[in-house]
This record gives sequence, structure tokens and C-alpha cells, in this order.
Amino acid sequence: KLNYFQQPQDIKESDFMKFLEKYGRHSFTAPSQVQPSFSAFYRAGDPILIYFDSSSVLSTLRQPVKMGASGLCVDGNPAGFLDSKSTSCTRIFADLSKSCVTDPALSAASYYQDFTVLKVHVRFLAFVIYEIEYSGTSGIQSVSVQFKVSNISGNSGSSLQQHFTLHFWVSAPLLPGLLPSFGNPGYITGAPLLIANSGTMQHMSILQSESDGRCSQFLRHTVQFRRNMRTGCNLSLSPLLEESNCSYIQQKLYKAFQGTDKTEVLAMIGSARSTQTEEWTTILVQSCSVQAVNCSSCCVVPVTLEIQILWTQVGLLSNPQAQILGARYFYQCRPLKLLSTQMVPVTTVVTFTDMTEWPEPPRGQPQRHWKLPFDIFFPFKVALNLESSYRVDLTGCFLFILIISSILCF
Repeated sequence: KLNYFQQPQDIKESDFMKFLEKYGRHSFTAPSQVQPSFSAFYRAGDPILIYFDSSSVLSTLRQPVKMGASGLCVDGNPAGFLDSKSTSCTRIFADLSKSCVTDPALSAASYYQDFTVLKVHVRFLAFVIYEIEYSGTSGIQSVSVQFKVSNISGNSGSSLQQHFTLHFWVSAPLLPGLLPSFGNPGYITGAPLLIANSGTMQHMSILQSESDGRCSQFLRHTVQFRRNMRTGCNLSLSPLLEESNCSYIQQKLYKAFQGTDKTEVLAMIGSARSTQTEEWTTILVQSCSVQAVNCSSCCVVPVTLEIQILWTQVGLLSNPQAQILGARYFYQCRPLKLLSTQMVPVTTVVTFTDMTEWPEPPRGQPQRHWKLPFDIFFPFKVALNLESSYRVDLTGCFLFILIISSILCF
């Protein structure tokens, strides 16, 4: 018994808060902050958008500012709407004559040519998304396409942006050997977590942001064992379809948090097998309770998902194995004004809590707590001194006997 960890206990939904209070540590949870979202028109402080016709690239109008004590120029600062200000900074050139011809910062044309300033904010109006499912060497299993369209209006000089996406994802039945083992048997730190839904095994993932801060349609971060994470992005809503349908917005946000498929079970160990139900644990889901708010055009929607995972070390002390005890999806909501919101800032937090209970030290090994007096060696010193004195006396007597014997012999 002393050479093994204690038997792990089952985790229920009612136990989560009790265990988190006892074993929990500081997480990445931060006070909710309302992130700015772009409206259909410019507001004070919004970055001014520009469009490059030659490359079909949407960007922002930038105003160089100085950085640090040296005051060197930084060109990445966006100019804000109704934010009148003057800036000055220093530029250093290794060859001024050459830079005068090649450096865009010294060219007047770079500040006004080849781009136009947009009167109001624009959105990506057209999406074509291909989703391709494959299964190892069996090849492509299915292909689906999704469209996101919107009505546009304007004169013949208007332009729009189209986005095309290809997303590949693997689908495999819960059979041993189709996905690599991530621990034998326990999880390895940094390995992806295995989840399953309706006979399909995948990796647990969370929302990922694009370069412009929007939530990616399909690209997601993989959750790694014992790696606390926090991500945030802006989820766009289609105002023509969703502004009057609260239930639709709620389901869309829940689906965005969960991914392509709703997660049902989580592998407790890295080498989980489909035939062993004790190696899988059901993920507890705590959705938001829809409460009445003092707003006739508001909808209570989830904006934060905290994935709480409890784990422990089990097995031999000489070779402990990491095992997941339970997991919970905990949603936090806030009211959303349907008529004025088209971008919703969402956050995902992943926290791992160690609940290992180490056994008491083995009683068979002696504990060394020596407390000896300072004169413990005194008897030995006395004995050594007596022995030395005895040897001197014995030598003297032997010499005296030899001398007397020699005299008597003669």
C-alpha cells in the first residue's frame, strides 16, 4: 500500500467547486473587458481604413510615432478617426543618397498613391468554405461546401472582398491504433487531449484568431495536457439574418466554442481504448442560465468558455502516470444588444488543476536523526593514551632484562 498512490475517486458536477477551492491555483481568468467592435460608420478613435486596388488588400491609414528614449520612428501606428494630433520622430539612414530614392518613408507618393480611403467601415461580404473529411490511408471520405452571402448595393465602381477557405480534418472510429498514443498509459505533458463524439476521435481544440482579430472559421488551437491557455477573438454576426433571432445567435456561439462537433467524452489516459469505458470520462457542461434583463432587444449569449480539467498522478511511486479525473465546460454570458452588435468578443480559458494525493513515506526505512554529545570520543582517547603508556613501559622492561642477562652470562 505504501508503494502506490491512493485510488482516484470519481468526479461529479457537484464536486467541482469543492475540489477547485482545495486544489485550485491562479488561472488565466481576467475581469471581463468589453472590446471595441466596428460599427457601420466611423466612431471616435476607430482606425481609418484604406484599400489598395492593385493588390486588393484592406489596411489602415498609419501615422508614424516615436518609440523609446531615442525617439525612433515606428510606422505601424494606425491613425484614429477624429483623433487630431501631431507627431515627430527620428529616422536613421546608412546611405542617405540611396535611401532618398528607395525608402518609402522619404517618398511623397507612398503617402497618397495606389490606395483609397474608405468612407465607412467595410466587412468581408462573401465566403466560400470547403470542408474535406479524410481518414488516414482510406483517403477523402466526404466534401462539403458552405457559403456566407450578403446583399450589396452601390454604383459600378464598388468593390467587395471574397474569402476562400479549405479545411481538412481527420475522422476515425474509436478503434485502437488509428491515432497515436500520447502516453502509455498516462498522458505526456504537452500531448494533445483526446476527445470523442459519436464514434469519432479527435483532438480537443479551442478558438483561434486571425491576423485581424476575427475568430477563424476552422483553424483552432489544440489543447495540450498541463498547458494553461487563454485565447480571444471577435466573432462576426450576420446582421441581416441574426439581428432578430436570439436563439440562433446563442446556438451559433455555443457551436463556435465547441468546434465542428459537440464533445461528449474525454480520454482519461493517453492510450485510451474504445472497448474500455473506464478509460473515458463524460465532459460536464454548465451552460448559461437565461435570465431576464431590462432590455427588450437584448439576448443573453455566451462570451467566455472556461475548460476546467482535474488530473492526478497514479500508480507506482517509481513510475507515476498522469491521469485525467474529470473535465467541465463552464460558460459565462452577458446580454447582447441585437440591433447594434455585429462583432462579439469571445474568450476561451483552459486550466489544469493537479489533485495528486501522495502517500505517506514508507515505515520500513530508518530515519536518521543523530544527536551525539560533544565528548563521545573521550573514552576512546583515554584508552589510546593508556595503551601508548603501557607500550613504553613494556619496552623499558624488556631492555632491562636483556642487560641483566648479558652481565650474568659473562
